[in-house]
Amino acid sequence: MAKGFFITGTDTGIGKTHATLRLMQFLKAQGLSVVGMKPVASGASRVNGRWVNEDALALQRESSIPVPYEWVNPFAFHLPVSPHIAAEVTGDIVKLDRIWRSFCRLSNLSDCVVVEGVGGWRVPLNAHEDVADLAVMLKLPVLQVVGLRLGCINHARLTHESMIGAGVNVGGWIANWLVPDLLCGAELMASLSHGLGQEAVAELAFQLPGEDGPFSRNDHWNRNEILRLMAA
Repeated sequence: MAKGFFITGTDTGIGKTHATLRLMQFLKAQGLSVVGMKPVASGASRVNGRWVNEDALALQRESSIPVPYEWVNPFAFHLPVSPHIAAEVTGDIVKLDRIWRSFCRLSNLSDCVVVEGVGGWRVPLNAHEDVADLAVMLKLPVLQVVGLRLGCINHARLTHESMIGAGVNVGGWIANWLVPDLLCGAELMASLSHGLGQEAVAELAFQLPGEDGPFSRNDHWNRNEILRLMAA
């Protein structure tokens, strides 16, 4: 069985890529070989005759071993809109079997694969399947990134309930501080832990946009829980 994690979130723009990169760095620090994957990406630029996404490129660079971009990001679309719409505009269709083949290639080359979803948990990928279906197919523990801000409790709990309903392995949640001095931050963390049934497996410190550099000493990781999920 393939090892790794599937990273989802309450919405777009709440730090899924940031959390994915940080998790990859953490796993590499445990002596594991890690590759990142972003199966579907909306918002791409034309480089050397192909569409590439900035977040997918970051995951490719962070991987322990060199892997082809097409394996990291099988579906890249120019328009920064919901992927099923972006694909329709270009006459393409997101197909899960193509994603599965790339995932298997990456799994065979590394100890674990960290897969970043697109948008939120129920974002459509095509006319019949969404991000939840992709996570079900990959059978990885799912970690929900919660961007800490006003309104996140409702979004996090709804996403959590939907994850349970989909029958995936709910691995836990990652707290991502989006602002440096959030009002009642400690109380917010406690409420999320209660509502989601467990404390966060990681807490990512506030970081200014564009400063996604080396592993941060201010981040906090539940090492035992993450490694337990890897072995499950």
